[in-house]
Amino acid sequence: MAARIEHLVTAGQFSLDGGTWDVDNNVWIIGDDHEAVVIDAAHDAGAIAEAVGDRRLTAIICTHAHNDHIDAAPDLADRTGATIWLHPDDLPLWKQTHPDRAPDGELADGQVVAVAGVEVTVLHTPGHAPGAVCLYVPALNALFSGDTLFAGGPGATGRSYSHFPTIVDSIRDRLLGLPGDTVVYTGHGDTTTVGAEAPHLQEWIARGF
Repeated sequence: MAARIEHLVTAGQFSLDGGTWDVDNNVWIIGDDHEAVVIDAAHDAGAIAEAVGDRRLTAIICTHAHNDHIDAAPDLADRTGATIWLHPDDLPLWKQTHPDRAPDGELADGQVVAVAGVEVTVLHTPGHAPGAVCLYVPALNALFSGDTLFAGGPGATGRSYSHFPTIVDSIRDRLLGLPGDTVVYTGHGDTTTVGAEAPHLQEWIARGF
């Protein structure tokens, strides 16, 4: 069977700069009946492992290292034998959550991860976090944006390690040039499309979204 996108929502907490908030996270699985990768192992390794089932989980790809996106990654890796991949610029954030467990591999801009017959291309999109990445899968008409781009605007940049002008540059230069019908699968909330968000770039800049 051809590669497909699967989705589950997990609940937990996001903590940074001394604050803690309850959050729901989107966990995305790309795969077929035999193998898969997980994008952002959030909160509940058991639920994610159940969704993967008896398929071979080849990788856990982290869009960034805020704790709500990585807290279940080591447990999921231990359960499945998958390797954990993170952009090295986010290692300081990673160490806040997992000081005694390093990722297994480093993501790099332009890197291609193959799974279930499709190619997943890594796009380094700093701003929400220094090592934030998006994952573009042309064969599935899909962009997995983590917390870089949401339905309605950029991800938050009001906390440590984030920078609003940088996230705007990342979105404009790396994402908005993709085909307009590309579906954006976000880290939280609803999906959108590149075409739905592109017309609003100047509005975001004007209000410092």
